[in-house]
Amino acid sequence: MKAVIYCRVSTEKKEQESSLARQKEELYELAVRQGLEVVTCIEEQVSGYEINRDGIFEMLEYFSNKKAECLLIQDETRLGRGNTKIALFHQLQKLHILIYTAIHDGELELSESDSMVLQIVGIVEEYQRKIHNLKIKRGMQRAVKEGYNPRNNLKNISKAPGRERLEVPLEEIVRLREKKLTFGEITSTLNGLGYTISKATVHRRYQEYEQESDPQNK
Repeated sequence: MKAVIYCRVSTEKKEQESSLARQKEELYELAVRQGLEVVTCIEEQVSGYEINRDGIFEMLEYFSNKKAECLLIQDETRLGRGNTKIALFHQLQKLHILIYTAIHDGELELSESDSMVLQIVGIVEEYQRKIHNLKIKRGMQRAVKEGYNPRNNLKNISKAPGRERLEVPLEEIVRLREKKLTFGEITSTLNGLGYTISKATVHRRYQEYEQESDPQNK
């Protein structure tokens, strides 16, 4: 199994360099004991509360691109502290990344409190997805109830994604708005039809349409 080693100290003081070297040495030894292949070793001198770290994004890129399957750290605080640590643990869980620590000489053993927080985060995220999907469904149902027929507007839905599909369907925005749908409901409805569009874009395009349609602006 391929692994990424991540080492971190909190400051750029010169005396911290020996700590980085020690972490690196211990983690390479851990990799040997666990039979892991180290593909890269990332070293940083930055606060664990800081989420915007070059090393963290480099590490996540390895995992997202399937170049490694596990992470080696000295202990959980090396990955991050406070909310940053929880956020990174959650992201690694979603990527199905195993975490090994030198302090445990094996897989990371999360504290009961951290495990509980991660479970709560996962539940909240799942319900956010459900709410989003329900908003799309309700928007579609309301549009159909008001006489909107999505079959008349699916001529490009079977085509591969391209410029034509990504264009903003102004005619449909206007039609749905005339049926008293909110901009949020219009956005959800169009997303459900395969368009990639934000609520802000829907609102802006409708305002542009109204300005162009206003006789005083001509």
